[in-house]
Amino acid sequence: MRSFSLGLMALLLVSAAEPAAKPAPVLIAKPALWKVSDADTTIYLFGTIHLLKPGTQWFEGQIKTAFDASDELVLEMVQPSAAESQKIVISRAIDPDGPPLSQKLTPKDAAKYRAVLTALDIDPEGLEPFEPWFASTLVAMAPMQKLGYDPESGAEKLLTAEAKVASKKIGALESMEEQIGFFDTLPEDQQIKFLNSAVSEMPKAKKVVSVMVGSWAKGNPDKLAAVMNDGMNTMPEIKKVLLTDRNQRWAGWIAKRMEQPGTVFLAVGAGHLAGKESVQAMLKANHLEAVRIN
Repeated sequence: MRSFSLGLMALLLVSAAEPAAKPAPVLIAKPALWKVSDADTTIYLFGTIHLLKPGTQWFEGQIKTAFDASDELVLEMVQPSAAESQKIVISRAIDPDGPPLSQKLTPKDAAKYRAVLTALDIDPEGLEPFEPWFASTLVAMAPMQKLGYDPESGAEKLLTAEAKVASKKIGALESMEEQIGFFDTLPEDQQIKFLNSAVSEMPKAKKVVSVMVGSWAKGNPDKLAAVMNDGMNTMPEIKKVLLTDRNQRWAGWIAKRMEQPGTVFLAVGAGHLAGKESVQAMLKANHLEAVRIN
């Protein structure tokens, strides 16, 4: 649940009236950075956090130097407009033929689910037409918003703005439709397992987020992996779709891109650049090595 690949999408339908927490003191972060290079091509690998607290400082030092030296920014996904994003989500997230969402759960799980939504100030009735995967993203992401984390302060927002100012080319590994498809095509029993996992982990959200962002800020990918991807280990089918297969495809993209001269700043969710099944690990099958440079 903690890979946050759909973090921005998940927040699209969270109530805009939700009061934001007061900003915490400014965090000075020094996240990890890697590069893959040969004689005429360099690809920097940077792990992002999709939501950060306003005032977080990380775009400096070697990260900014690498970005400035790059001809192109490549993200997981280029965020469509809010209207287009909502249109895409609604087209895939609603189950027009199934029973109400809570009826897909056992009575015990449904009670826990409703209690969590109530604690998050989300109306359970409003989610009844939706599929379980969508509810799971809301349950996973809403606590971050309550804690003061904001998609407008996320790493992708800043990188995109800086790339536009510098007239850099902006590309993406996936589209929003593809990312939603990863969830939407999961069998319903797996979606329900995903939702129940998000519900059970919600009470630990504040601690988990603190450790996750702290590990990212300190450039500790091993600890980051332990926190962000721990829940995936109990859901191997979901882990394969959302993490392993994507990392493998992205490693293939990097290998292909290395055939072209130039410098690329590749920024993806930090969970994809940490752990035994990271993009860096997958690169070894392509006879490439990602070297950490900070």
